[in-house]
Amino acid sequence: MRDEVTLLGLRLDARLLVVVVASTMLLLVDEYHDPFGDAFGSSLRGAAAESVALYLVIPAAIVVVGFRDSVREYGFRVGDWRAGLRWTAGVLLVLAPVLFVAANTSEVREYYAGSDRSFLDVLVVSGTDLFAWEFLFRGFLLFGMYRAIGAPAVVLQAVPFAMAHLGKPELETMTTVLGGMGFGWIAWRTDSFLYPFLIHWGLNVFVRLVASS
Repeated sequence: MRDEVTLLGLRLDARLLVVVVASTMLLLVDEYHDPFGDAFGSSLRGAAAESVALYLVIPAAIVVVGFRDSVREYGFRVGDWRAGLRWTAGVLLVLAPVLFVAANTSEVREYYAGSDRSFLDVLVVSGTDLFAWEFLFRGFLLFGMYRAIGAPAVVLQAVPFAMAHLGKPELETMTTVLGGMGFGWIAWRTDSFLYPFLIHWGLNVFVRLVASS
């Protein structure tokens, strides 16, 4: 793929342009359309299936077919696993007491409680959903922008991440700007989106368990 394109007199980094536009369009499609309907029998499973298609398969195809790059260059690797596991364990331990309190607020309990799905089902489905989410934000978007603009990518990828939480409890959404930056820094530090995924997954399951208890 060409490194630069000229659009209406503007010289633009080609990958940066594609990554930003594609990520934005995928988020909008997810917001306004339900491509799988009731095929998966529940909103949770349907959301996970849509996330895999929109946030994992399509971005990965853009990287491999469109950019002719390896997905490893976009964080799809183990990376610095020692640092990654330390940060994963540390963040989960530090945030668990805070989330326990937050998960007991009426707004959060109302949003996350009431599911009759088994713990294993919630674990697998939420993990699938968040793996795709993390590839989009901390893989495709972060590393795609970082190649063009460097360190600001760690901050900028948190903006659409926060916007994607609109409609969720206000307390959760308000934390996603700094939280998204933190996830982005860990992805950059470890050269992998795996560890932000593990943290995100762990926090999500913990909140669901507490809110439903």
